[in-house]
Parts: sequence; structure tokens; C-alpha cells
Amino acid sequence: MQISPTDYSRFCQILEQQSGILLGDSKQYLVASRLSNFIRDNQLSSFSELLELIVRPTGRQVLQNVVDQMTTNETLWFRDRYPFDYMKNKLIPEMKTKGRFRIWSAACSSGQEPYSLAMLIDEAGASNSCEIIASDLSNKILNKAKSGRYQEIELKRGLPDDKLGRYFSKTDTTCWTVNKKLSDMVRFNSVNLLDSPYRNGKFDVIFCRNVLIYFSQQNKTKVINGLIDSLNPGGYLFLGASESFTRDSVKLEMVRCNPGLVYRKP
Repeated sequence: MQISPTDYSRFCQILEQQSGILLGDSKQYLVASRLSNFIRDNQLSSFSELLELIVRPTGRQVLQNVVDQMTTNETLWFRDRYPFDYMKNKLIPEMKTKGRFRIWSAACSSGQEPYSLAMLIDEAGASNSCEIIASDLSNKILNKAKSGRYQEIELKRGLPDDKLGRYFSKTDTTCWTVNKKLSDMVRFNSVNLLDSPYRNGKFDVIFCRNVLIYFSQQNKTKVINGLIDSLNPGGYLFLGASESFTRDSVKLEMVRCNPGLVYRKP
């Protein structure tokens, strides 16, 4: 599939406006690899025709589908481990003493992060005290997360064997589904992180990991400040291991997890 420099530049602007994803220069090959089948399946003749369709008022659903195709959904169970160890050993015991608490898994992808958190909460005996909100921009990936259905190959990416037997039921030869106790602990919402201030209320812990790396500095600042505004005083923000605050972000207290970092709102 051929993409002209003009069409590519126009597409990059649309994608960043809608999702925050900043492609950068010379990534036509990536766009072509992710959208060529979509263009064929929708019986479009060219990338230019797709562009003309998604900018029309009647093309909003097609635009959402294009964003779904371009969204990276790389995730693991208990990813990077240290945020979950810190939750288990420090934050959950601390929050249990205060009564009810709320956790937001922002950009939750296919659900491994919020379900990992739900397992920790349940094991700590705090399932009746905690509300977990999970959100993503992609409706397609949210529907997968809501279903709680995972192939065995997906479960092998970080899920301990003891948790598989405790929290999942085998539904066919290759697929497992999270049990009702776990799924009842997580509520899924569609949220565009560029649309701050957010409407999910205040939280005691926010996970927003490995998504800001795709944003411009300006959008990183906007999202980080929006997340901070959604934290209760004394709340904690987890970013990805390679992510940090921008120059214009509201600064939080940095807490070392040894290894890793978490940020605390005064």
C-alpha cells in the first residue's frame, strides 16, 4: 500500500488529535502494515480514500476503528513486578486502615493490569473495600478486557500458576476466563487521556504505565497533570519504568520502591 508524504502527514495529525499517539517521521511502513487489511476489508481503494472517509462527520465510527488498529496493546500480568510488590507490601495494608479506597488502571489494554491488581486486593482480604476502575481509548480492546477471556499463550506471560487455578476457569481447550469474583471487582470505562479533566472521580492509586512514551511533550504534560488532579491527597501515581515527568508537569514526591519509583501527591 502506497502512502504519499502529504497523506501521511495528514494522518499523523488526525491520529495525534484523536489519541495522543505521535508517530514521528518515516513510519509509513507501520501505518501500512496495520491498516492495509482494514482498507481491503472495508472495500476502500486507497489510503487517500480512507483519509477522506475518517474526516467526515459520518466517519466517526470508522475513525474509532482506525485508532483501534493503530493502538499498541502490549501488556503482561504483573508487569515489571515492583509496582505490584509495592502495592502488596506497602500500599494495600496502608489503605485498608483508612476504609474504602479507589484504584484507576488507565490505558488498561486487554485487562491484565486491573485483573492483576484485583488478585492482590482479594488476597489481602480487601475486595469489599476497594473499587477498581479500568479504562482505555480502544473500544475493541476494552471489550476483550471486559470478557475476561484469555488464550493460554496470553496467560503464560507473567501469570503465576497458583493464580491461574485460583482465579480462572477453563472454558475450552485453549481459553480461560476470569472468575466472577474477580470480574465483579473491576469496572471498565472508555476514557481518552487527552480529555482531562477526567470524570471518574478521585483515586488513591493510579496506574498509567507505558502509554506516555507515545505522546508529545505537550500531551504528556496535559495527561500527567490531569492524572495528578484525579489523585486524592496522599495518593500514588505509577508511571512506566522509562517514563518521567515533563518540565511543566506538577511535581510530586518521589518514593523509591527499590527497585523502581512511585510518585506521591502531598
